[in-house]
Amino acid sequence: MPRLFGTDGIRGVANVDLKPTIAYALGRATARRLVGQGGALVVGQDTRRSGDMFVAAITAGATSLGSDVHSVGVVPTPALAFIAGGGQFKAGIMVSASHNPAEDNGLKVLDSAGLKLDDSIEDELEHLIWRTEEIGGVGNAELGIAHEASALLDGYRAHRLSLAGSVGAAGLHVVVDCANGSGGTVAPEVLEAAGARVDVINNEPDGVNINVASGATDPRELQRVVVAAGADVGFALDGDADRLIAVDARGNVVDGDQVLGILALDRLERQALPNGALVVSVLSNGGLQSVVEAAGGQVIRTPVGDKYILEGMQVAGATLGGEKSGHVIILEQTTSGDGIVTALEVLRVMCRQEAGLADLAARIPMLPQQQRAVKARHKDQWEGDPLLQRAIREAQARLGATGRVLVRPSGTEPALRVMVEGPDAAVVTELADAIATLAGERLN
Repeated sequence: MPRLFGTDGIRGVANVDLKPTIAYALGRATARRLVGQGGALVVGQDTRRSGDMFVAAITAGATSLGSDVHSVGVVPTPALAFIAGGGQFKAGIMVSASHNPAEDNGLKVLDSAGLKLDDSIEDELEHLIWRTEEIGGVGNAELGIAHEASALLDGYRAHRLSLAGSVGAAGLHVVVDCANGSGGTVAPEVLEAAGARVDVINNEPDGVNINVASGATDPRELQRVVVAAGADVGFALDGDADRLIAVDARGNVVDGDQVLGILALDRLERQALPNGALVVSVLSNGGLQSVVEAAGGQVIRTPVGDKYILEGMQVAGATLGGEKSGHVIILEQTTSGDGIVTALEVLRVMCRQEAGLADLAARIPMLPQQQRAVKARHKDQWEGDPLLQRAIREAQARLGATGRVLVRPSGTEPALRVMVEGPDAAVVTELADAIATLAGERLN
């Protein structure tokens, strides 16, 4: 059987690769392995039209084994994590494909602490999914109960509002792009509570427009609006609000690496970065590492995926970590990536240092870096292809000691991901294009 779980849960095209039967089986597997008869599971979703279908399937599966299911409706993924970790639930499932296109969806399982599962537990759930019909069920009197539980979002909202109250962003003009996703349920209110004047764009979800020409994966409209409105800063969430990309007053994008650098340097200056440690993935820019190390910090790299970032932070005793994509984990405030919390922290640094985002980002110069996603039917065979391996070795030799080539199969889609980084932008682009083209020819 093919592996269902990738780096961020189970994903696929809704009703094509990812069918409601899988969600039903996952509900049963989660009930059996994590919740138990009489226990409670909490389920949330983003704004995709297919979300209701998957929530219904999960609910049917879990209640068939005697577990209660509390459906909170449309919420940010970090809100579902907050609720799942509140002590009332044995597990949580978020129905979301995050930044992926609207036709995709995904199933992310969280434990009773609101954390993503270890790979070994995902393996156990996967085993149960494939043998779901062998698990059996319970009688009518023992069936679980489905509850409408949208009021549970209030606890998350109150917590984020309390964080916002100490930011002191009065006088700042902010534009927030909600990507027509679930962050729109909370983000505008929280940013206003920070004291800022807030304009909101792309907050009219219709089930099919999530992430479309909007949000963290496509901030072009945000860039235009920030400049046209004369705003101080723009924040782009993705579809489930667990990541954030910023835009400065000039309309320039400030990505996750630069945001991490801004937060890390501020903490290093205040001696508020435990062990001087910043945890990032292998994709994070070498420029970020150079700046943090020059300031007396240390950069620790992990595999791609925010759950691996969190594991690395726990091992290193770090409180700050994240990814170039905009996943940022600030452990003093949250155990998961939360674009709303990240926005508050950026505003906090801007206010503390009385500096614009452009000036803060200028302290984090980035090395030229190019990434390519190559559709590949045989993505896992890249290491065994001699021509592709030779091209990678030759590219690394051409880049020299200051450059990097990173090739890896995607954990969320049938694709090979290629990253090339080095001192010369033209060479980096040339090599990224060449490797991506060759990979497309060899792996399809």
